Amino acid sequence: MVDFLAENNLCGQAILRIVSRGNAIIAELLRLSDFIPAVFRLKDKSDQQKYGDIICDFSYFKGPEYYDGKLEAKPELQDLDEEFRENNIEILSRFYLAFESVHKYIVDLNRYLDDLHEGVYIQQTLETVLLNEDGKQLLCEALYLYGVMLLVIDQKIEGEVRERMLVSYYRYSAARSSADSNLDDICKLLRSTGYSSQPGAKRPANYPESYFHRVPISTTFISMVIGRLRSDDIYNQVSAYPLPEHRSTALANQAAMLYVCLYFSPSILHTQQAKMREIVDKYFPDNWVISIYMGITVNLVEAWEPYKAAKTALNYTLDSANIKEQATRYAASMESLRPQVQQLLKEGFLREEIILDNIPKLLNCLRDCNVAIRWLMLHSAESAYDPNNKRLRQIKEQVLNDSKYNRKILFQLLLDTAQFEFTLKEMFKQMLSEKQIKWESYKKEGSERMTELAEVFSGVKPLTRVEKNENLQAWFREISKQIESLNYEDSTAAGRKTVQLIQALVEVQEFHQLESNLQVCQFLADTRKFLHQMIRTINIKEEVLITMQIVGDLSYAWQIIDSFTSIMQESIRVNPSMVTKLRATFLKLASALDLPLLRINQANSADLLSVSQFYSGELVAYVRKVLQIIPESMFTSLAKIIKLQIHDIMEVPTRLDKDKLKDYSQLGARYEVDPKQLLEDGIRKELVKRVAYALHKGLIFNPKAKLSELMPKLKDMAATMDGFYRSFEYIQDYVSIYGLKIWQEEVSRIINYNVEQECNSFLRAKIQDWQSVHQSTHIPIPKFPSVDESATFIGRLCREILRITDPKVTCYIDQMNTWYDLKSHQEVTNNRLFSEIQNTLGTFGLNGLDRLLCFMIVKELQNFLTMLQKTILRDKAVVDVFKAMLGAVNPVQGIVANASKVYANAVAKTQKIWGAYLEAIMKVGQMQILRQQIANELNYSCKFDSKHLAAALENLNKSLLADIEAHYQDPSLPYPKEDNTLLYDITAHLEAAGIHNPLNKIYITTKRLPYFPIINFLFIIAQLPKLQYSKNQGMTCRKATDPVDWPPLVLGLLTLLKQFHSRYTHQFMALIGQFIRSIMEQCTSQKIPDMPSDVVGALMFLEDYVKYTKLSRKVAEAHVPSFIFDEFRTIL
Repeated sequence: MVDFLAENNLCGQAILRIVSRGNAIIAELLRLSDFIPAVFRLKDKSDQQKYGDIICDFSYFKGPEYYDGKLEAKPELQDLDEEFRENNIEILSRFYLAFESVHKYIVDLNRYLDDLHEGVYIQQTLETVLLNEDGKQLLCEALYLYGVMLLVIDQKIEGEVRERMLVSYYRYSAARSSADSNLDDICKLLRSTGYSSQPGAKRPANYPESYFHRVPISTTFISMVIGRLRSDDIYNQVSAYPLPEHRSTALANQAAMLYVCLYFSPSILHTQQAKMREIVDKYFPDNWVISIYMGITVNLVEAWEPYKAAKTALNYTLDSANIKEQATRYAASMESLRPQVQQLLKEGFLREEIILDNIPKLLNCLRDCNVAIRWLMLHSAESAYDPNNKRLRQIKEQVLNDSKYNRKILFQLLLDTAQFEFTLKEMFKQMLSEKQIKWESYKKEGSERMTELAEVFSGVKPLTRVEKNENLQAWFREISKQIESLNYEDSTAAGRKTVQLIQALVEVQEFHQLESNLQVCQFLADTRKFLHQMIRTINIKEEVLITMQIVGDLSYAWQIIDSFTSIMQESIRVNPSMVTKLRATFLKLASALDLPLLRINQANSADLLSVSQFYSGELVAYVRKVLQIIPESMFTSLAKIIKLQIHDIMEVPTRLDKDKLKDYSQLGARYEVDPKQLLEDGIRKELVKRVAYALHKGLIFNPKAKLSELMPKLKDMAATMDGFYRSFEYIQDYVSIYGLKIWQEEVSRIINYNVEQECNSFLRAKIQDWQSVHQSTHIPIPKFPSVDESATFIGRLCREILRITDPKVTCYIDQMNTWYDLKSHQEVTNNRLFSEIQNTLGTFGLNGLDRLLCFMIVKELQNFLTMLQKTILRDKAVVDVFKAMLGAVNPVQGIVANASKVYANAVAKTQKIWGAYLEAIMKVGQMQILRQQIANELNYSCKFDSKHLAAALENLNKSLLADIEAHYQDPSLPYPKEDNTLLYDITAHLEAAGIHNPLNKIYITTKRLPYFPIINFLFIIAQLPKLQYSKNQGMTCRKATDPVDWPPLVLGLLTLLKQFHSRYTHQFMALIGQFIRSIMEQCTSQKIPDMPSDVVGALMFLEDYVKYTKLSRKVAEAHVPSFIFDEFRTIL
C-alpha cells in the first residue's frame, strides 16, 4: 500500500492540507484577537453615543431598512458612517476572511468525508483511513482543530463584537451583492453564543455543544474518531513514558483532543456512564486541569459540571483522598528531584562516559522532573480556577497545601530541568555526530593492539621474557581480523560479536596464565576497554533525542508561564548571570512551536512562514518582556545619575552606579535574536516609556492660571530632557551602544507619533496604531488618556501657545517679534519661546508643532468657507448689498461718487456678519505668525548647527526652481515625473530646516465664489475704523474692548486670498486702490487738509501686503497714484 502521506496519495494529501490549514486558521484568529478595534466593544459612554447608530448587531438583519433610513435622515450620521468605513474596512475584511476560512474549513472537511463515503478515493473508505496510523491521526486532528477554532473564537472575540463586525462588513463591502457569497452561513455559524470569558460570567445553557452543532457533521465520523481516541494510543507516546504512573502525562495531548471532540457527541457526556468512567480512568485518574491547544487551559471540574455522566465519573478523581495522594506524591518528588538535578548540573559532572553508562537513569530523572513540573504548574495555575466558584477554591487550596506549593521552588526546578535537558541534548547531539568516527577509531586501536601482541608472541618483537608461542600468535592474529571485520552498519551483529570478543580476551588471559606478564595484561585490558567503548558508542541512538523531545514538551505552559515573569525578573535583578539559565527555559518553551507547525510543514504549505512568525514573535515578545528588567534596572541607576547630573555637579559618585550596569550588559540569552540587539531594544523601550511619561506629565497646563505656566514648564522640561540626554550619553560606553543615535531616533519617534495622533482628530481616514510608521510592537510608545480636548502633549503645548498669543487679548509687534497684553501692556511672550521649545523638544518638536499648526489652519479655513457659503451667501439682504456695491464701484478704474456715504452704508448694512469673519481671519493670521517664528528658529539653528546641510538645501532648492521655471518656458526641458517623489521629499527637508515661507502655502483646494473680492474689501474697510496709526507701534487697536490686532489681520487675509485664483487678489487690490482714490478725491473737493485715518490704514495694508508677499512695489502703485504714497510717507 502507498504511504498515506506520499505526494501521489490524493486521499492523504487532501486531509493533510485540511489539517495544515486548521492550524494556520487558529494562528490567524489568535493574531487578530489583539487587533479588535476598541470601538466595536462600545465599552464607554462616548463611543455608545457617537457610534451607537452605525454599529449594529444581528438585530440589523431583522429590518435593515429601519437602520438605513435612520442614517439617511441625518447627513452628519452619513458622514460619520463614511468616515468609519474608511477607517475600518481594511481590518474588517481581514476578520471576515478569518471567519470565512473557519466556515470553509468545516465545509471542506464535510466534503472530504462525503468523497470518502462515495468512493472518490479508490480503495479508501473511512474505515481504511482510520486503520492507517497517519490517517487516524489526521482525521482525529481535523475534528479536534475545528472544535478548537470555535472555542478560540468565542474566548478571544466576544459574540457581540463578532456580530457587530460581521454586520459592519456586510454593510460596507460589496460581498452582499455577489451571488457566491456565503455570508449568511458564516453569520449562522458565528452568531453570538452568549458566552463571556469574563470571570464570574454565567455559562449559557447547552454550551458549547449547541455551538458545535451549527454545521452538521457526520455522526458516524464523530463516533469513530471518539472511539479511536478512547481506545488507541494514536501517537505512540506511551513508549516514551514506560512507567505506569506517567500514563496520563503520556496521553495528555490525546486527552485534550478527546475533551474537545466529546462536545460533538454530548450524549456520552450526559448519559453514557460506562464510557465516561473508562475515559476518566484512562486519561484523567490523577489530573483535572488540561491544556487544549498552545497553553489554553481548561478545568474539567467546571467544564463538565452540566453533564451528569462526566461529572459522576470525574468525582473519583476529585475525591479529597485522591487529590491528597497526588499532591503529596508530587511534593515528595520535588524534594528528591531538586538535589538530584543540581548534582547533575555541577561543573564537569556530566561527562561523556557517565552519560553513556547512565542513559536510562538520566532519562528517568528527566521524565520525573517534567511530569512533576507539568502537574504542579497546571493544577496550581490561577487561570484554571474561577475565584467565584466555591468548590474550585476548595480544590485549589487543598492542592496548594498538600503539595506544599512554593512558586519559587517550582520555578527553580523548571530552570534546572531546562538547563539539564539543554546540556544533555547538546552533548548527545555532539556524540551522535561523532559516533561513527569514534567507533572506527576504537576498532582500529583494538585491532592494532592485537596485531602487536601477535608479533610479540612470534618472538621477533623484543618484549622482555616473552617466549615464542605460535598458537597464541595465530590466535591474536585471528582476533585482530575479527575486530577488523566488525561492521558499523550492522550494529546488532557487531554488538553481539563485540561481547563475544571481550569474553574471549578475558578467557585467554586466564587459560594461558598471561597474568604474570604485566605488559601483555595491559595490552589485553586496553583492547577490552576499546571494545567496551565500541559497545557504548553503538548504543548512542537518535531515539534518545526523540524521547527527550517528547518528554521535554512545555507547550502546556505557553500561557501559564507568564505568571512566573515576576520571579524571573526578580532573580535577574538580584543575579544578572541568571539570564544564561533562563535561556534554556526559553528554548524549552520554543519546542512548543513544533505542535502547530508540524502538519503545515508536512503539507509544504505557504502558511509555514506566517504561522511560525506569529508564534515565534509571541515567544520573542515574552523573552523581551522578561529581559526588560535589565534596562529597567539600568534606568533606575540612570535616574540616580540624572539626579546627580542635574542637581550635583560633582562627577565622581556616579561612577559607582555605572559599575553595576556592567553586569547587565553580559546578556547571554540567545534565542534567534542577537542578544545585543535585545538589550538595545530593551533600553529603547525603557527610554521611550520614561521620556513619553515625562513629556505627558510635564506639559499639562492650567488655562485659568493668572500667569501662563508655559515658560516655567518648558524650562523644567528642558532640564529633565537634558538630564536624560547627558546621562544616556554617559552610560553608552558601559553597555556599548550608540547613545546619541538611539536618543535621536526614539525621541523623534515619540514626538512624531504624538503629532500623528494629534493630527488624527483633523483627519477623516485616521492612522491606526498598527498602520503608523512610528509605532512599534517591540518598542511601543505608550498612549496616555487625554487631559483636555487635546489627545497628546503636543496638542496641549500648541493650544497653550495659541491661548496666550490670542489676538483678542494680545497685540503683536512685528519688529520686536513680541506679544504684549492689550490691557496691561506687559510683555506676554516673544520669539525666545521657540528657542525654549527647541531646547526642550528639539527640531522634531518644532517641526511637529509646525505640522499641527498646518492642520489647524486647514481646519480653520474649511470652517470659514463653510460659514461663508452656508450663512453669508445664503443671506438675501447681505447678498443684495454686495450686488448694489458691485454696481456702485464699476468701473474699478474710476472713482466712486459720494464715496464715504456709499462705503459707510454698505459696511453698516453688513455689520452683523463681520464678527465671525474677523475671528476666523485673525486665528489663521495668528497661526501663520507662529509658523513664521518656527521657520525662523529652525532656519537659525540649522545654519548654526549644520551649515553644510543648510547651504546644500538652499542651493538644491534654487536649482530645482530654476529647472522648473525653465521647463515652463520650454516644455522640452526635463521636469520631475509624477512617480518621482523628489519634490515631496525635498519639501519635508526644507520645512525641517525652516527654508520655506508659510504665507506662500496653499492649504485647501477652493472653488469659485461669487462676490469674493467685494466681501473681503468690505471686511477690511469695516475693520479700519477700529485701528489707529502710531509712529512707534504702527497700526494699533483704538479700544481694548473692541480688539483687532493688525499683523494677524493682514496675514490672515493674505493667506485666505492665496487659496483662490490670483485674479481675486487683483480685483481686491483694485477695490482698495479705488477706495483710497475716491476718499482722497472727496477730501480734496471738501478742502480737508489731513489724510483720513481710514486711508492711512488702507495704504498701510497695501504696504504690508507688498512687504509680506515679497512682491514688487509696482503691484500697489498700479492702483494708487505715487503722489498719494509720497504724501503718506510724510505722515510716517
